[in-house]
Amino acid sequence: MLLAIVLGLLGGCQYRVPRDAGGLTIALAADPSSLNPITSNDAATGEVLSYVMETLADRDPATLAWRPKLAERWEVSPDHQTFTYHLRDGVRWHDGAPFTADDVLYSYERIMDPAVDAAVLRGYYKEILHVEKVDEATVRFTYRQPYFMAFEFTAGIPIVPKHAFDDGTDFNTHPAGRHPLGTGPYRFVEWVTSRRIVLERNPSYWRAAPAIDGVVFRIVPERTVSFQALKKGEIDFATLFPVQWARQTNNPRFLDRFTKHRYYLPTEMYLGWNIRRPYFSDRRVRQALTMLIDRERMLARTEFGEGRLISGPAYPDHPSYDRSIASWPYDPASAARLLDDAGWTDSDGDGWRDKDGIPFRFRFLYRAGSSRGDLLANVLREDLQKVGIGVDAQRLEWTTYVKTINDRAFDAMFGGWVGPVEMDQYQLWHSSQAAKGSNHVGFADPEADRLLEAARREFEPEKRAALYRQLHRILHEEQPYTFLLNPPELVAADRRFTNVRAYTLGFESLEWGVNRAVELWQ
Repeated sequence: MLLAIVLGLLGGCQYRVPRDAGGLTIALAADPSSLNPITSNDAATGEVLSYVMETLADRDPATLAWRPKLAERWEVSPDHQTFTYHLRDGVRWHDGAPFTADDVLYSYERIMDPAVDAAVLRGYYKEILHVEKVDEATVRFTYRQPYFMAFEFTAGIPIVPKHAFDDGTDFNTHPAGRHPLGTGPYRFVEWVTSRRIVLERNPSYWRAAPAIDGVVFRIVPERTVSFQALKKGEIDFATLFPVQWARQTNNPRFLDRFTKHRYYLPTEMYLGWNIRRPYFSDRRVRQALTMLIDRERMLARTEFGEGRLISGPAYPDHPSYDRSIASWPYDPASAARLLDDAGWTDSDGDGWRDKDGIPFRFRFLYRAGSSRGDLLANVLREDLQKVGIGVDAQRLEWTTYVKTINDRAFDAMFGGWVGPVEMDQYQLWHSSQAAKGSNHVGFADPEADRLLEAARREFEPEKRAALYRQLHRILHEEQPYTFLLNPPELVAADRRFTNVRAYTLGFESLEWGVNRAVELWQ
């Protein structure tokens, strides 16, 4: 059996994989927090579930136009407040149960249930007046007022099977959240924590079954380890460090076995300052901290020039990003003056800044296995110590890291967001999202709230982009984040897989073929 062969590899068995092996093994940097698409929004969960679960519609990776998925067609009312979806006939969950409008309605109800850990999602659906089941194959969403991303979020609503979850068990901890049922091209097989997640091809998929027999996600927190596993033939698809891309993968031996792909997702990397903490409550301090980080040097040293420095939110290639705003410069002298002006001085002559009896020493959190986090921790410790600020860096396993951030139990953190090409930034910056949404740093500004609310109701793209550019300027001045860079995705894929192409939003694995005549190991 194919999956037994792949699992043998993961267990470390050193034998040759048969020439007809048609499974794909992918390096995954961390365990998902769960496999429930309603309660989890981390990148690992999204990557795994993209093979298992489906939405009503999604974007074509090449054109970015919307295309039918679980809904075969839809209508949008002229006032942009009513969205009617006609579900595809004959779609079944992986256990054979039919997919119906009840599943969509149940999923929406769980998102809006305050007892469900879905605060992040609820922010996107709060303007819905009601959702109704028109018939078994038709569902209608009605909004209180127009919202420019209403189609994006109704078409892309995460859908779970009602029959699997609706048994009285707590939705947040339901076993189906660890053993997901989907309608997608691959079915869940097993999840061995910290080791692997295994999927198998769905032979009853409503479209043609994929060419790849199965997918194994091998949990490899350290990218150097995944790179070695890639070269040994133990995995087929892995993300590369910039140094690996630039210096270790351009030799003929590597290029004979692998293809390389570069693309830029709407990704931002940042340092988040918890404004609730006394160290970071003054924007002058946050500006100073940004000016103490030499991002140009960081880009050259760690990214080998593969990346773009950013000064604010939004995808740099979208009009919502204000290109006229330059990043704060690296300027330790000006930073020291700002700290003095904010009252953080060395009042007792011990070499460390303090204010109101509080020493300026904070805890910096980042995910274990993040080389960028390791570098930033070292940079922060060394550079901030020079101006009398202490930094205690702590690496946390992914699930612990996510919980700590969601609980707001941090001083400063290193993180990143991957969004759509145009993102509704309400989730990140509106003051209403500070308690339970994704506004983890606790940013609150009345003008920012006004802009975010206005942007949600603006359907003219350029006018909406202008509102977001105004928000960009506010965030640049307030610095709740130190915005770092938009990094490229750098990946390598085994040449056993054919038709592997990188699009703006990544890869379309259903396009891939398998060359079963290619030997896995040379």
